[in-house]
Amino acid sequence: MKNLKTKGLALSQSKGFTLIELLIVIGILAILVTITIVILNPAQMFAQARDSQRMTDLETINKAISYYLAGATTPDMDDAYGGFCGTNFTSTFGAGATTSLRCGGTCTYQSLTAGATTTVSGDGWVPIDFTQMFTGATISDLPIDPTNTGGSTGLAYSYGCNNTTKTYELNANLESERYSTGGSDDRESRDGGNQTTLYETGNDPALDL
Repeated sequence: MKNLKTKGLALSQSKGFTLIELLIVIGILAILVTITIVILNPAQMFAQARDSQRMTDLETINKAISYYLAGATTPDMDDAYGGFCGTNFTSTFGAGATTSLRCGGTCTYQSLTAGATTTVSGDGWVPIDFTQMFTGATISDLPIDPTNTGGSTGLAYSYGCNNTTKTYELNANLESERYSTGGSDDRESRDGGNQTTLYETGNDPALDL
């Protein structure tokens, strides 16, 4: 009986970690966490996620405009801003400034009313009245850039059009190292557009609106 008690005491005393062992384990975990953060780079992962959203948003708008051109009786590319198709529109309101970032040179942006930015009835940042299609609008709201920090120099979407030829261009400024110019999955300089530092899409042949 004494033997059994002694063995039981030995077993109970062998359970658990010493302070030194705990410190070693914590140190190893800290190193692994640091390595994981360095390899994964959370900031870049979030930037890539925003860029993916930007490209998806522009594709959504691109399809909606294509359906509009095919389904509207008299397509108008700048509905509420008649005669302004030669200027650009941006997803940030109040950005009616001149800039050299987009359009290959100097470009004037139309200012929008804050509450109307995402509307699809002709006075949003894409000034097309999508409700004029015989099937009704295929898009309920215009997406805006995930950051939307400024149409003239920051991260925002922009739209340019030609009402005579019914052509248009949609632009986004990508921010991640992966998708930006020179990145491993460069989407800016390989999109067929005339701006190597912007992601461009649309039906304009040269994407130079």
